[in-house]
Amino acid sequence: MSERITHSLIRDVTLEDLGTLALITLDNAAGPRKPNTLGPDGMAELRAALESVTTRAHAGEIAAVAITGKPFHFAAGADLHGAAEISNPVAARTIAEAGHDTFQLLSDMPVPTFAFIGGAALGGGLELALSCHYRTVSSAVRGIGLPEVFLGLIPGWGGTYLLPRLIGMERALTVIVENPLRQNTQLSGPEAARIGIADAVFDPADFIAESLRWSAQVVRGDDVPSRREPDDPDTARALVESARTDIRSRLHDAAPAPGRALDLLHLSAGGDRQECFEAENAALTDLICSPEFAASVYAFDLTTRRAKSPAGAPDAELARPVRSIGVAGAGLMASQLALLFARRMRLPVVMRDLDVIRTERGLQFVAEEVQKLVTKGRMSAAEGNRVRSLVSATTDLAELRHADLVIEAVFEELEVKKQVFAELEHVISPDTVLATNTSALSITAMAADLAHPERVVGLHFFNPVAQMPLVEVVRAERTDDSAYATAFAVAASCRKSAIAVADAPGFVVNRLLVRLLGEVLGSLEDGTDVRTADRALWPLGLPMGPFQLLQLVGPAVAGHVLDTLREQLGERYPTSPGLQAMIADGVPFVEFEGRPSASSPVDPTISRYFGSRPEVGGQDEAGLLQRVRDALAQEVDLMLAEGVVAEAADIDLGMILGAGWPFHLGGITPYLERTAGTP
Repeated sequence: MSERITHSLIRDVTLEDLGTLALITLDNAAGPRKPNTLGPDGMAELRAALESVTTRAHAGEIAAVAITGKPFHFAAGADLHGAAEISNPVAARTIAEAGHDTFQLLSDMPVPTFAFIGGAALGGGLELALSCHYRTVSSAVRGIGLPEVFLGLIPGWGGTYLLPRLIGMERALTVIVENPLRQNTQLSGPEAARIGIADAVFDPADFIAESLRWSAQVVRGDDVPSRREPDDPDTARALVESARTDIRSRLHDAAPAPGRALDLLHLSAGGDRQECFEAENAALTDLICSPEFAASVYAFDLTTRRAKSPAGAPDAELARPVRSIGVAGAGLMASQLALLFARRMRLPVVMRDLDVIRTERGLQFVAEEVQKLVTKGRMSAAEGNRVRSLVSATTDLAELRHADLVIEAVFEELEVKKQVFAELEHVISPDTVLATNTSALSITAMAADLAHPERVVGLHFFNPVAQMPLVEVVRAERTDDSAYATAFAVAASCRKSAIAVADAPGFVVNRLLVRLLGEVLGSLEDGTDVRTADRALWPLGLPMGPFQLLQLVGPAVAGHVLDTLREQLGERYPTSPGLQAMIADGVPFVEFEGRPSASSPVDPTISRYFGSRPEVGGQDEAGLLQRVRDALAQEVDLMLAEGVVAEAADIDLGMILGAGWPFHLGGITPYLERTAGTP
C-alpha cells in the first residue's frame, strides 16, 4: 500500500500587494518524523493539486505557487519498498513517467514556482524542488541529496537534466555520483545554498514567513536570483568521462547504477529536456527491475531499521550514567576515541599514557583534527575551542579515578591489556565500566583475573573512528546487563550503529575480512599471479581490494591478527610465509599517496615473496573468487552455529557498516546464498 499525500492544505496566501500565492503542503499525516513519500497514490494527488493551481494560474487568479512539507521532512521521493516489489517493466516505467509528467507542471507553470525546503529533501523530493523556478531552505536542514545511485537507481524524475543546468556539471557529478558513493553523503541547507541548489537560507523559527516575504520580492522583481551560464557541452562531457574513469578504477563496473547515471549526465550536456527525460524513463525502468535494486533495499532496511534497534541489546534503562570518560592510551586509536567522545558526547575525556611525549602527541592529534574541521567549515571556532577544552592527557593513572567509563586502546596483546585493566581496577570506582577496543582478542580472558569482571565489555570501534559508522558491542562470559547497556548507550551517543556480538575470536567483521585475506594470500602461496589475485574480487565492487586493505591495516597488524585467529580457530586461517617475509623487509603491497584506496596500484613484483606451495597450483580469477565465496560461506555458517550474533542479518549489517560491503550486493549472507556453487 503506497502512502497518500494530504494536499488539503492548498491554501491561499496573500503575497503582500502582488495577489495570491497558492501554497501546497505535503503531509502524509503519519506524524512529524515520518518522511513524505511519493507512491502512486501520493503522486496522483500531487498531480491533481498542481493541475488545479495551473488552471488558476492561467486564469490569472494567482501570482505564484509554492510547495513545502512538514517541519522535518520536505519529501523523500518514491516509495522504495513499493518500487522494490515491482518486476514488471511496464509498471516500473509507469513510475518513471508519473514523476516527469507531474513535476513538469511546476517547471511549466505560467507564474513563478517556489520550493520551501524546511526539512529533508532526498531523491525524488529534491527533484520536486529542482522542478520549481526558485528554492529556499532552512538553515537547520541536514538531509539534502540524490542518493539513488547508492540504492541501485538513478535520479529518474529530472535530476540528471535539471541539476547540471542549475549548479554546473562538476558540482552535479558530486551530488549525483560522488556523494552517494561516499557513504551516502548528504548536504545541509547552508551547503545546498553554497553550491547553488537553494537561492536563499532562512532560520527555522520563521522559515515559512521569511520564504513568503522573499518570494514576494522575487515576484516583484526586486531580488531575482541570477543563474549561472550553462556549461560548454564539450567541457561538461569531459568532466563526465573523467568521473567515469575514476569510478571504474574504484568499482570496476560491479554495480550498474553509477554507469547509468553517468550516461544520463553525458546526454544532459547537450540533450534537450524531453530527450533526457525519456532516457531517465528507460534507465529507471531497467534499474527498478534489477536484482541490484532489490538487494540495495534490503541493505537500506538493515542500516535504517535494524541498526536503530540492535538485536540482543539489554533494556536501555539499565545503562549507567556516563558523565566523564577515561582513555587508557594516547596513541592514534586512543586519540581518535577521545576526540569522538568529546565531540559527540560533550563530556570531559582524560587520556593516560606512560610518558609526556606520548600524551602531548595525543593532544596534538586532537587539536589538529579539530582545526581541520573548523577550517572546512564543519565546526565553528567556538565549538572547536569547546571540544579541545574537554580533552586532557596525563601520565598519572589516578586521574582516571572519577571516570564513569574507561576504555583501553593500547597494543593488541592480551597480556598488555590484562595488565592495564589490573592497574585500573586499583584506582577506579567499583561502578566504573571497563571497556576494551580490542579487534580480535578474548574479552573473557582479559577480565578473568579481575575482582569485578562483570563490568568489562567490548566496544570495538573501527578505524578511522570518525568515519566508520559501526561499533561491535561485545559481551564477555560475565558481563552484566548494566555494563552491556552502558556500552550500547555510549555507541548511540557517539552516533554509531551497534551490533550485539558474543565474545568470539575476531567477532564479526575482522573474522570475515581476515578469512578473506587469508584465502587470497593462500592462493598466492599456491602460485596464483598477483595481478590475477588483485582482479579476482573486482566483480564484488568492494571499497578496496585485498592488497589495498592489507596496506591500510598494516601488514604487521594483519599478520598478527591472522596468527591470533589461527591459534583460536584453526588452520583455515593459514600461515603465509610470503606475508611474513614482506613484513620483515618492510615492503608495501601497493603504491599510494596519503591513504590506500581501491584504485591504488598493486606492485606485481611482490610475487617473488610468494609461491611456497606451487605444487598445489594457482587459480584464475573466477576460481579465486569462488574460493573466497566458499570460505566466507563456511565462516558465516560457523559464526551462526556458535551464536556469535542473534541472526544472519546482524552479520549483514556488520559487514555493510564495518567493511563497506556494497549495497548493490545486499547483505553478505543473501549474496553467498545466491552465488553458492557459481563458477
